[in-house]
Amino acid sequence: KMLLTLSDDIRVCLIKIADRLHNMRTLGSMPKHKQMKIASETIYLFAPLAHRLGLYAIKTEFEDLSLKYRFPDEYNQIKQKLADTEPQRLQFIEKFNPPIIEKLKENNIEFEISGRVKSIYSIWKKMKRKQVSFEEIYDLFAIRIVFKPSPLIPEKSQCWHVYSLITDIYKPKPDRIRDWVNIPKANGYEALHCTVMGPEGVWAEVQIRSERMNEIAERGFAAHWKYKAEGKGGEDAGNDRELDQWLAQLREALNSPSEDAVEFMDNFKMNLQVSEIVVFTPDGESRTMPKGATVLDFAYEIHSKIGNRAIGAKVNYKITPLFAEIHTGDQIEILTSQNARPQVEWLDHITTAKARTHIKQFLKRDGENNIVRGQELFEAEMKKLGVPLQARVFRKVLPAYHSAGKDEFYSKLGAGIIRLDGLDKILKQNAASKLMKYWTLQFANPFRFLGTGDDRKKKEGEEGGEQAGYRYVMAECCNPIPGDEVVGFKMDDGRVEVHKKNCHNAVKLSAQHGERIVPAKWSSEKVMSYLAVIEVRGIDRVGILYDLAKIISGELNVNIRELHIHSHDGIFEGTISLYVRSSEDLKMIMDKVRSAKGVEKVNRTEASMVD
Repeated sequence: KMLLTLSDDIRVCLIKIADRLHNMRTLGSMPKHKQMKIASETIYLFAPLAHRLGLYAIKTEFEDLSLKYRFPDEYNQIKQKLADTEPQRLQFIEKFNPPIIEKLKENNIEFEISGRVKSIYSIWKKMKRKQVSFEEIYDLFAIRIVFKPSPLIPEKSQCWHVYSLITDIYKPKPDRIRDWVNIPKANGYEALHCTVMGPEGVWAEVQIRSERMNEIAERGFAAHWKYKAEGKGGEDAGNDRELDQWLAQLREALNSPSEDAVEFMDNFKMNLQVSEIVVFTPDGESRTMPKGATVLDFAYEIHSKIGNRAIGAKVNYKITPLFAEIHTGDQIEILTSQNARPQVEWLDHITTAKARTHIKQFLKRDGENNIVRGQELFEAEMKKLGVPLQARVFRKVLPAYHSAGKDEFYSKLGAGIIRLDGLDKILKQNAASKLMKYWTLQFANPFRFLGTGDDRKKKEGEEGGEQAGYRYVMAECCNPIPGDEVVGFKMDDGRVEVHKKNCHNAVKLSAQHGERIVPAKWSSEKVMSYLAVIEVRGIDRVGILYDLAKIISGELNVNIRELHIHSHDGIFEGTISLYVRSSEDLKMIMDKVRSAKGVEKVNRTEASMVD
């Protein structure tokens, strides 16, 4: 309820955050299970929300108090170690600050300089992320310089001037410069951060802010609007749009909430992501996106219509698929097509709530339209065949079209994924089981032709041509099929290569390597086989369909009933219906298919096949 009021008045949220902060400060009087519940809620939602609104001090207190009640021992250990190492930090600051103070005074800059210790939660999180001890955390504190800006010089220029003065004294670490002056964070935060080599070879972070930037950093949302209303931002007032854009996105998400409260909370949480990247449109307009965002997220960030019609992009002038991750500095042009439309699998490749909301809305509308259209088509076809719509009809039709229920069947039919060709045959037959003719190869024991005493004592049945358990492959030169007269040749790796008897290579091998001949013949048997359906998914490549058919029918000699494969965005997926004799056979087939190059996933679908 509190979140929904954000679309009307965000001050309600500020009051609720203050209320939650008071609850956290008095949490010690609560029972343990209540402490865990409230602390978990706070770290999941309220801390990211406070951060997004620029309330840094409140966000830090939320995190520390949450850690205190969730992991009290670790919290107390870090707190104690911070207290123990405080004299060392003060000693370092006494050496580090004086040269900077002197330099800034020489240049007539009014400023305040202070030290900021890293929060307990931030230290704990870094220890967990990097798997290091407290003693191995080297950036425990930062030096903050807040200057009074000159009215005649832009604040940005003055920030870089202070940076220049500091780096005249201490050498900077080039990959640790954070420029949030030119491109502020989405919560309105502006500052210039740098890491420099201080005395005794210790790296130290320096934060450079104007008084206005500092007030926004400390007071967040309220200070942001104070300066916006007073018009004191100067040229930096244009940066207000970052927070305004986020609030607009938030209101858009809140105006179409999910019926599922948990899903709604998760979608809202996605809007609170704080690790950000900055990317650019073809016209050079910057857009702030969450870290890990894909091309598809960016397409929906531009406009929902562009997202719905997206087929790919040019990232830095190179063609890139929809699901590719984007990075800071990328310039992205979205490629669209009138025939493109959102797919269910798109939901697995997005990180923003905006993209998720629009994809789900489209799929829901499209699904409802397809169901109505599909039902009309099916009822018309059944009327034409003169068959009443009864439960037994769906017991045959649903498995035949690989649908779990009527809505899925109607949706596929309405979308044109399936057709009703051959519906009359489906209604007349039971496809669950079938008496199939299976061909197998039988090999005589090749060693009996060497005439050894031991081999002559073998059982008559084995000498008469029983299968000797060899692994075999079909020769590609003649591609023998069941029923052909064949002969086998034992290869160096122990397998038997099967040729047609009239194959010229077989003649040649017989002449040169007669000792390797393994007599072979086809035999057949009729057994009850059962229909099974497997789903396959993987990286598309030339020849994947041929390889799958070759593995199943060529190598494993299994009858394929239906094979549906489609490719999109470099991915192929589909279903294969085949007749197997047992679950062991099916498992062997799935393992073999899974080993094919490019295949990422093989699953069995549980389709019930009944009369």
